[in-house]
Amino acid sequence: MTRLLIRDLSQKIGETVTIHGWLHKKRLLGGLNFLTVRDRSGLAQSLVEDKDEIEKLRGMQIGTVVKFTGKVVADERAPGGAELHDVKVEVEVPVTDEPPIEIDKPIGHKPDNLDTLFEYRVLNIRNLQEQKIFKIRADLTRYIRDYLTQNEFVEIDTPKLLAEATEGGAEVFKLDYFGKTATLAQSPQFYKQIMVGAFERVYEIGHSYRAEPSATTRHLTELTMLDIEMGFVESHDEVLDTVGDMTRSVLRRVYDEHADDLRSLNAPELKLPEDGKVPRFTIAEIHDMYTKATKNDTTHEKDLTPDEEKWISEHARKQLGSDLVYAVDFPKEAGKFYHKFKDDGTVAWGDLLFRGLEISTVPLRENNYEKMIQQMTDAGLDVTHDGFKYYLQAFKYGLPQHGGCGFGIDRLVEKTIGLNNVKEATLFPRDINRLSP
Repeated sequence: MTRLLIRDLSQKIGETVTIHGWLHKKRLLGGLNFLTVRDRSGLAQSLVEDKDEIEKLRGMQIGTVVKFTGKVVADERAPGGAELHDVKVEVEVPVTDEPPIEIDKPIGHKPDNLDTLFEYRVLNIRNLQEQKIFKIRADLTRYIRDYLTQNEFVEIDTPKLLAEATEGGAEVFKLDYFGKTATLAQSPQFYKQIMVGAFERVYEIGHSYRAEPSATTRHLTELTMLDIEMGFVESHDEVLDTVGDMTRSVLRRVYDEHADDLRSLNAPELKLPEDGKVPRFTIAEIHDMYTKATKNDTTHEKDLTPDEEKWISEHARKQLGSDLVYAVDFPKEAGKFYHKFKDDGTVAWGDLLFRGLEISTVPLRENNYEKMIQQMTDAGLDVTHDGFKYYLQAFKYGLPQHGGCGFGIDRLVEKTIGLNNVKEATLFPRDINRLSP
């Protein structure tokens, strides 16, 4: 018979149907045996009374792939309001080894259990509650694509194998590339700026690689990034507003369309400003406010400390009703050669914070060719290096004023759901201690 997905069982009351899936749970009570089957759409309960049919499952463990054929009966106590009776059992792929974890039980996410979580990821991702994290993640990225497509951004794909790092530094992964030294891309920074010269507005969702020896709750060595670049912007405000509006739109949509799942995962209540604007504070303002409130002087810092990020985020939530807040106008010494420097000694650069964590850097770029050459030279870079050749071509032959962002998808998922570690929002995380599964 034609396979029926479990979610459609309640539409077939009184009919005989066939479902395929994994054996998810067994309750063998003698005369009444309840077997739960899982497919991609959910769970179905089956009542099996025939001893010969139950015998087919002797020695079969959870995860056995089965085909059940039976009559659909309405029952409010069953998942989806319907279950199968008079079931005929067929084992399609037997599993005889007892699984090391029980996938129908809650999966622990406490810090001291994370190694176990990832060691058994192949199995615990079959837990329906665990799956919700990654279904939400999949839709978050889809909502981002929808927003950017509606706003005329073109999706691009850029290389992740690059020539030896032009900017130097130790935070790149190096590998042999047919006798040459190659590195894994830390970001598509150069490429997305180049593509502004063709499409004006571009974005990419892809992997980036950071050889940071950090074992924290906020760092990964392989991360998923959204990168945006937009040309013909009037000011840095336009870039900040676009990234802020996109983030608010995506969050509202996920909280609307995944309300039940987010509640079941104990996600925090979403708070966004009524006027639609993400509140902004300069770096200097945050240092002053934090120093006065905590008596811990950070006014000498060129960036925010992690504790300051948490503090200003809590302030924005409590006082301004916003889970999002911008830290803007970084001091000149924090800037990079590709940033637009302002006359007041600051950089046109903002960090978007979400529930205490930086999820995006949002700068305006320098687009003048001569100024770019000078800023690169001042930064000690060799402008004749082959790695800069094509990047500088884009400026030499005309780039409009532009800006964009690097946006951490993993961090967005973590904070949306209310997880405590970015690794929990990643299927198979990579950090300094883990290279498998």
